[in-house]
Amino acid sequence: MKLLPANLVNFYNNQKISMTLFTLLLLLIGCSQTIESENKIDEVNSEQKLQQIIIEHEKFYVQESPFNKTEAGGNNAKLPDLSAQSLSTNYQQRLVIYQKLMAVTNKDLSLQSQINLAVLAYNLKNQLDSYNNKEHYMPLTAESGFHVWIASIAKKIEFKTKQDYQDYLARLSALPIYFSQQIAWMKLGLEEGITQPKIVLKGFEQSIAAFIKEDVSESDYYQPFIHISKFVSPEEQKTLQAQAKKVLTEKVMPAYQQYYDFMVNQYQLHARESIAATSLPDGKKYYQNRVEHYTTLTMTPNLVHQKGLAEVKRIRAEMEMVINDVGFEGRFSDFVGFLRSDAQFYAKTPTELLKEAAYIAKKMDAKLPALFKTLPRTPYGVVAVPDSIAPKYTTGRYSGASRDDEPGNYWVNTYRLDRRPLYVLTALTLHEAVPGHHLQISLAKEMTQVPKFRNRTYISAFGEGWGLYSEYLGVEAGMYEDPYHNFGRLTYEMWRACRLVVDTGMHNMGWSRAKAMDFLASNTALSLHNVETEIDRYISWPGQALSYKIGELTIKRLRAKTEQGLGPAFDLRDFHDQLLKNGSMPLSMLEKVIEQYIIEQKNTLSYKARIRVMG
Repeated sequence: MKLLPANLVNFYNNQKISMTLFTLLLLLIGCSQTIESENKIDEVNSEQKLQQIIIEHEKFYVQESPFNKTEAGGNNAKLPDLSAQSLSTNYQQRLVIYQKLMAVTNKDLSLQSQINLAVLAYNLKNQLDSYNNKEHYMPLTAESGFHVWIASIAKKIEFKTKQDYQDYLARLSALPIYFSQQIAWMKLGLEEGITQPKIVLKGFEQSIAAFIKEDVSESDYYQPFIHISKFVSPEEQKTLQAQAKKVLTEKVMPAYQQYYDFMVNQYQLHARESIAATSLPDGKKYYQNRVEHYTTLTMTPNLVHQKGLAEVKRIRAEMEMVINDVGFEGRFSDFVGFLRSDAQFYAKTPTELLKEAAYIAKKMDAKLPALFKTLPRTPYGVVAVPDSIAPKYTTGRYSGASRDDEPGNYWVNTYRLDRRPLYVLTALTLHEAVPGHHLQISLAKEMTQVPKFRNRTYISAFGEGWGLYSEYLGVEAGMYEDPYHNFGRLTYEMWRACRLVVDTGMHNMGWSRAKAMDFLASNTALSLHNVETEIDRYISWPGQALSYKIGELTIKRLRAKTEQGLGPAFDLRDFHDQLLKNGSMPLSMLEKVIEQYIIEQKNTLSYKARIRVMG
């Protein structure tokens, strides 16, 4: 066979190699495009799956309770069904939705969708855990209970037509069944040892007795019938008022009396002796579950306890500095005793206390534009805590609007004025009103372009962390002009640090109620009445008290991280908007949001720098 010249052989071989490489390159490009295409499909599929689950959840939510969808002549005339079958059915439906949600690939989602997933998963998991932990066996805490919560049903109806009043009467008529169902669950709790501790129930019956009126026209339930809508004829108004008095006399008052008798004659007598959540069935696991829920982080009780002790030590040093600054001679306990007993620090009338709170709130209102770019449109009022719950209620609280035609309300407890010091009122007001709960919750409710569950979600670690951070913002806003009020701020911060210690101490480390009270009393300037009501609240609501400090520490850390990352370009107003514009979320998700914000801001700064160089 004739051989080809060497130069032709080399050419031929090189051509073969080139074609092979070219073919391989095409294959690699094709594979790359295929992978990229598949990734895009995965992203689309994950987004679509999540959206479908959100729609499914909203349908479930609307039908789960008559309170979740306004419907004249329908839902507006009903109360929730708390039967075993109803609760079990809701649990199973919720579990199916949760399992579908957990199958969604988080990394394929946009940031907003990741927030949707994180918030919905958090809500669903807690509701599932609540059922499994049998929390429906204990529909009460030391300061309140279902008999108080259900009394707000009038706020859920906008009284305009005769039908509105008839719906409300139907709900009043359904109260005996609702009370019987709650009592039935509490009886099961007695049988299984799932009750509130006996010690925190002392005097609880007074909150029930407050609703029992000999003259039913004095009942809170009768209030909608005092000034009936002008769209109802005078004759029909008289008929409705008569019907209301009949229902209240024959159904509502007996329901409350039945609950009162059960509380006094059975529940208080046979409630558990131990105060620790760990004394409940499977209590260690239950308390760990509550710690993780209320902090939204994977933390052990021991870690929380140690963080609390470290914060107590730090804040105590700051408090000692204030004592030195005011020239007080004596020990810390002497100064606290002076604050608790000197008349200058206490209002003389409920009106005086409310006026002072309103003045502080209005003063802070004027400072908000310097701290925030976005403010809510919903206004708020300053009102007294209802007399029916005031004796065992906390110092103050925020009550959000039930409808969009209502304001939010900052509740101030005017019971026992000698236990409501003015030096803590600035911190309390900033926490409960603005820039705290009212501002944060109202902004969340006013969010647009988000699923509805985002508007109605409140996550304690986020919300209470923001509330405590808001107290600190008062320093930067110049709200603590009086050193005593600044000491009040520190005593409130110390209060929240002590919560980390006493909550874990009582529920996980064998602390007695007396030991917890002594720890809180000796480290804060809270009145002794407040110390007792607060400790009982923590006993009856395991883990919730951990939210405040853990949330605040996280927000402060994220602010420091943002300041360090952006340097002189850090904008406090913009940072606050980034924190609040997406509503409540688990703290781990908040961390992602702020990290993304830092990256975006750095990219913007880098781009602007390049433009300046080019220009």
